[in-house]
Amino acid sequence: MMPLNFAEPGEEAIIRRIGGSPEAKKHLEDLGFVVGGTVCIVSRLGENLIVRVKESRVAIDEAMARKIMV
Repeated sequence: MMPLNFAEPGEEAIIRRIGGSPEAKKHLEDLGFVVGGTVCIVSRLGENLIVRVKESRVAIDEAMARKIMV
C-alpha cells in the first residue's frame, strides 16, 4: 500500500484507504474517491495531479493525494 502520489501515470490502482480529517474524507468521497474504487493518474502538473476516477477527471494537489492509499 502506498500514497496515490507515488503511483505511475497511466497505471490503474484500487483505493485501499482514505486518511485525513473527517472533512477531507467527505470532500474526497464527494469527488468520487471511495474505498474499493479505481483511480488512475492521467498527468502531473507541478504539485498537482490530474486523476481519472469514476469516468471523470479531477485535479487534486499532492497533499490530498497523500491521503489516498492505493
